[in-house]
Amino acid sequence: AFDIMKLSILASLLGSAAAFAPASTGRAATQVSETKDDLVSMAEKLNPVVKYFDPLDLTESYLWGQSQEFTIGWLRQAEIKHGRVAMAAFVGYCV
Repeated sequence: AFDIMKLSILASLLGSAAAFAPASTGRAATQVSETKDDLVSMAEKLNPVVKYFDPLDLTESYLWGQSQEFTIGWLRQAEIKHGRVAMAAFVGYCV
């Protein structure tokens, strides 16, 4: 009876540990590489009134000597990161 109890505990622990194992979905990683032309065409479709708006001309710069695609990707990640920090700060202010 004691061995059956040990076996059932071991089986339940292994089953619960499998819940935290990463699942292989077989999906390919999405790579976003955009140029200024891609951004202009996307902006015209998404907002035909304002169209493309880049007053500081950041998409023409090359950060750290990298490509234009790198600069656009880095600026996009920075915008998402700072937006999340701002949302968390607002929630912290409200609480």
